[in-house]
Amino acid sequence: MKVAVVGATGMVGEVMLKVLHEMNFPITELIPVASEKSVGKKIDFGGLETTVVSMQTAVDMRPDIAIFSAGGGISLEWAPKFAEAGTTVIDNSSAWRMDPTKKLIVPEINGHLLTSEDKIIANPNCSTIQLVLALKPLHDKYGVKRVVVSTYQSISGTGVKATTQMENERNGVKGEMVYPYEIDQNCLPHCDDFTENGYTKEEMKLTNETKKILDPSINVTATAVRVPVKGGHSEAVNVEFENEFELSDVRRLLHETDGITLKDDPTTNTYPMPLYAAGKNDVFVGRIRRDESQEKTLNMWVVSDNLRKGAATNAVQIAQLILERNLVSV
Repeated sequence: MKVAVVGATGMVGEVMLKVLHEMNFPITELIPVASEKSVGKKIDFGGLETTVVSMQTAVDMRPDIAIFSAGGGISLEWAPKFAEAGTTVIDNSSAWRMDPTKKLIVPEINGHLLTSEDKIIANPNCSTIQLVLALKPLHDKYGVKRVVVSTYQSISGTGVKATTQMENERNGVKGEMVYPYEIDQNCLPHCDDFTENGYTKEEMKLTNETKKILDPSINVTATAVRVPVKGGHSEAVNVEFENEFELSDVRRLLHETDGITLKDDPTTNTYPMPLYAAGKNDVFVGRIRRDESQEKTLNMWVVSDNLRKGAATNAVQIAQLILERNLVSV
């Protein structure tokens, strides 16, 4: 297949290229796309050198699939142009997620909904993906009524400039600040911009996207926190169910779910951590225990590499579904 990666020189774009290569995605021609200042730059893909092209050049090349990770503004402008050329777009920005005419896809959950008519497909927010993947089997069995989630999100979710800021702070170097405060030795209860209701956009993404993917009747409330960790998002999740559950069944359901690795044994200090999740494609779940303050309620700890399953891996898995089901036609 002819595949374009839009934003190929960015942090997520680089991981997308790595995941495409690792998963042996059948690419006959790779089209790396970036801003005008990067056009002509050479990038490595599986040991082969490929030249970065402009957006219009990529559209004219009519790729089968274009995976976008270049920001919402770029996606709003260019995704329709690729789609009009017959390309199936998988977009990693927030531009199309809540559009009622676009599908918001986590392959293990709702990949079966995709059809050949879906020319722009939305990739959910990184924090949402790991949350809904852990909730899905439990919702199917017990009925999720309410979710309270507190996130511990790494700086890689902000981008390379955030990584540079933290490195500068640790080395005593003054430099550009992408956060309103220092991030090293600190935690910022501030992911993305604040909205009129006092929540941040990140918190509202967790709420709205979970409802769209799983069930609009689920009540979700979130607090999103940026922590001085280079990569990997963690979530403390409190889930109230409609029906009673057994912890052994919860563990079994999660263990049997594709894309989830269960790490839950306090006697051996076995629990998910960003250090363990780094570079892996699964979502890791542990610290599973009953909420003793309220009936039919569970606590769990969910961790994932946000650049992998939270972005690149999920997008490539969508591309794999499209290929397997022969949903592209250029």
